[in-house]
Amino acid sequence: MKKFKAESVRLLELMVNSIYTNKEIFLRELISNASDAIDKRHFASLTDASLSADYEIKITTDKDNRLLVIEDNGIGMNEQELESNLGTIASSGTFKFKSENKSEEPLIGQFGVGFYSAFMVADEVSVLSRKVGESTAYKWTCSSLEGYEIAEADKDSAGTVITLKLKADDEDCRYSDFLEDWFIESLVRKYSDYIRYPIRAEIEDSVKNEAGEYEVKKVWRTLNSRTPIWKKPKEEIKEAAEEFYRSKFYDFTPPKKIMSFKLEGTVSFHALLFVPSSLPFNYYTNEYKRGVQLYSGGVMIMENCAELLPEYLGFIKGVVDSEDVSLNISREMLQKDRQLKAIATALEKKIVAEFKKWQTEDRQSYDEFFTTFGSGIKYGVYGNFGEKKELLKDLLEFYLDGKLMTLKECAAAVGEQEEIYYACGSDVESIQALPKVKMLNSEGKKVLLLTDKVDEFVIKTLGEYEGKKFKSVSASDFNTEKSEEIKKAGEDNKEIFDAVLTALDGCVEKVVAADLGEGSAALTAEGEVSLEMEKVLSAINRDKAPKAKKVLQINPSGKAFCVIKDLFASDKQAFDSAVLALYYQAAVLEGLSIDKPEKFASAIETLISKMG
Repeated sequence: MKKFKAESVRLLELMVNSIYTNKEIFLRELISNASDAIDKRHFASLTDASLSADYEIKITTDKDNRLLVIEDNGIGMNEQELESNLGTIASSGTFKFKSENKSEEPLIGQFGVGFYSAFMVADEVSVLSRKVGESTAYKWTCSSLEGYEIAEADKDSAGTVITLKLKADDEDCRYSDFLEDWFIESLVRKYSDYIRYPIRAEIEDSVKNEAGEYEVKKVWRTLNSRTPIWKKPKEEIKEAAEEFYRSKFYDFTPPKKIMSFKLEGTVSFHALLFVPSSLPFNYYTNEYKRGVQLYSGGVMIMENCAELLPEYLGFIKGVVDSEDVSLNISREMLQKDRQLKAIATALEKKIVAEFKKWQTEDRQSYDEFFTTFGSGIKYGVYGNFGEKKELLKDLLEFYLDGKLMTLKECAAAVGEQEEIYYACGSDVESIQALPKVKMLNSEGKKVLLLTDKVDEFVIKTLGEYEGKKFKSVSASDFNTEKSEEIKKAGEDNKEIFDAVLTALDGCVEKVVAADLGEGSAALTAEGEVSLEMEKVLSAINRDKAPKAKKVLQINPSGKAFCVIKDLFASDKQAFDSAVLALYYQAAVLEGLSIDKPEKFASAIETLISKMG
């Protein structure tokens, strides 16, 4: 028995038990090696036509003896190459081939360890191989991690046959599954569907015999698609994309949007991406896995490559195929490198450009998309201190005049207004009921209605649009044409306003006079934390959330103030109750919860009793 030419047997044990995290990966590795071997023979046949063949990879099973066989008619190996490639761990014949021939073919078996993944599932592995152009075959056999044997053997044609004697089933893995037709087919379709050569297997099928009766027989069937849909002409992609989406991503509703990209340059890739019709049911849970499927050279490397899409595009599904990515030794993960970042950057820009085109060419469909997925894009604007705001701002839509509008449309709609006013709330109707919004609308002025929790954070991140600054109607410094007149009315009734502040006993920082049209009172805030922000942050962490500095605005020309003014002079108890009722009414209009309902109930009860 020959010893492995590695530093120690421990190295091989680490490769088998640590480098690979998923046992089913072994089949992908062996098929990839077979494909590389055929590539080498095809390369050689370009200068010697006699070496050409009908290339294929075959998979057979023997359940009785627990044998799984992978066979190819590739370049094959002689004794010296078996010794070099299999006897020395991490020695890669593929890497040597690429180096010597300067091949641009996407050969991915370059690390020399993929073959050893077979030992995750097999007690014994044998490799029977005959090199193209040679008459003698050799068999490499290994049944322990200590060493291997190489001996002459018989083989009719060039190529390699790898035979795995599978381990006995245990509590960790049911190794027998790797002998089942359905499981083999599913693994090929999952990892190796786009290997360029046919992968054929003997599959049990119901076949009509000469008597016209059906019987179950083993028949040869090609398992892989071979040509990736994303590399087909665009007209063919369109026809097959929906079916591809349903089968790959298990969504029975057609996608809302299909995007196909091809980029060549510093980095090259193909991409076929989909926007679902609705949010996945688990989208906002830890169970949801964002990212696209990553392929390299027809082999799926990662099922959910989150690094290729920013978090705000986490709802997008699809595939990216690039031969430029640098793989780590196990090919289960990517190395963090410039190529990966370059692909991610280019992909993001392509998607955003496609969304802008969608918004222009099919507005109704885009509006439906934004209603469902717009929150994610808004978080993209707000995240990382507004790093992406210039890229994404024209994708945003908000309600104005009862319909969704882009910021460009909003800026045009407000006309000569120097600022774009906005108000926040849970829905359009409740925002329109706010005193200042009603007042501004009555004056013919436009107000953005922000109904999403993240909206005000986004607006503050943007700051302005096309020279028009955003201004909250709930800001304490919001002024109107009557501001000076109202200010004077407040000064004339300073004693009453001071008494209102005292009656509220710390509920607000200030009480001021304000122009509210026909409204009686409004609750606003001063400083960086608005009322809407307080609501959002309190929902995340009520105990540690920063509080808004609340300001109660009272309309000195309103009916409610006239009542309060009269009570101030005649009934202190009723005055305090009226003030509390007015405050809580303003809080409810702003969508704030009543923090002390017993005080509110007591105030109403006092007022009712006084009326009696």
